[in-house]
Formats: sequence, C-alpha cells, structure tokens
Amino acid sequence: MHRNATRTAVRTLACAAVPMLLAAGCSSGSDGGDKARPTPSAPSSSAPPSPAPVKFTTLPDPCKTLPEKTVEDVVPEAEGGGKNLGSKDADGYGTCLWSGLDGYQYRALTVSLKRFDSDLTLGSGAERAAEYAGQQVAAVGEDKENQKVEEAPLDGVGDQATTISFETERKSGKKTEEYREQRVVAVTGNVVVVVDYEGAGLEEDRTPKADDIRKGAERAAKDAVKAVK
Repeated sequence: MHRNATRTAVRTLACAAVPMLLAAGCSSGSDGGDKARPTPSAPSSSAPPSPAPVKFTTLPDPCKTLPEKTVEDVVPEAEGGGKNLGSKDADGYGTCLWSGLDGYQYRALTVSLKRFDSDLTLGSGAERAAEYAGQQVAAVGEDKENQKVEEAPLDGVGDQATTISFETERKSGKKTEEYREQRVVAVTGNVVVVVDYEGAGLEEDRTPKADDIRKGAERAAKDAVKAVK
C-alpha cells in the first residue's frame, strides 16, 4: 500500500509540471517575437544643399557707369551718351559703346558687364566670374591679328584686374590703318567688367601713343567697377 501511494504521488507531480513548462515555453517565445520587431526610422530632417549667396544680384546700366568727364577726356567728340548694345538679360549682361572722331583722331571705348549666379554644379558666382575673366584675358593673345601683346596685373581695381596692350591693323578701302588698343579685365565679386579702348590716326594722321591708350582704358575701368553696387 505504501509503495503504491508513493508512485501515485510522483505521477501527479510529473503531470502537473508538464503544463507549467509548456506555458513557460509559450511565454518565452512570445517575448522574443516582440523584441525582434523592427522600429520605424525617423524621417530625415536635413535640408537639400543650396547655391552660395552672391555679392551682386543686379547690374547698372552700362551707359551710366562712366562719369561724363571721363567720356569727354577718353573719347573726344563722342556721340550722345553712348550706344547701349542691348541685352535680353539686363541683370546678367550689358554693353555700351562710345565712339568719336576729333579731326582724324578716332577713339572707341566699350564697357561690358557680365554677372554670374552661383550654381551647384558649375561653382559659386565668384568662381565662375574669375574663370570667365581668365578667358577674356586669354582671348587677346589667341587672336592672331593682335600684335605686340603685353599683359600685366592692375592693382586697385576690383578684387583682381589685368591690363593688356596690343596693336592691330585694319583695312579701310585701299589703306591700312594702325590701331593701338588696350583691354582691362576686372573682377568684383561675381561680376566681370571688360573695358576695350582703341585709337587710330586716320588719313595718315599720327598713331596715338600706347601709354595714352593704356591710361584711358584703366581710368574707364576704375570708374566702371565703382559703378557696380
């Protein structure tokens, strides 16, 4: 009797333990599934890149960049207030031409302005302006008709400037006229100012001195750069 009672008690304990183990196993599996569930990622708050700000967003009227006194001295007998060569994008590009004939002394002066905006793929406005300025300087030497080309840095005009002197010949009917010319290329912020000044003595009149042409071009360039605001 005692042995049978003992066996019955052991069986009862074993059967009672089975549901507890099963319950524990199910509980453990449920907790593990909750921990493995992925957590949604937070949306990105970073803003897309934007182009660098530029110093100048507009350009002045190119025909109003020079004081009347400068025009009178550099281009004697200049006609009117200069000829605006026009541009569909006045805030991006503009050119004005002054020309005059004093006796047989011919002079012509051109002021060109070009403004650059920043671009994520092309660079900042200032970088693009500097690149364009370099192209305008190089263009003088690349023209095979230009002779005795000499260039030098020009201090005190914009952020950086280069002055280039050269000579060329042009036919007028059966005659060939000698021209003295000067180009000044200046960068101020994101704007490039290009001044071209030339002179000739027509009908065998004296050819203007190279130094006079240089001084006239550099004077005009200083005034034009100051007008960019």
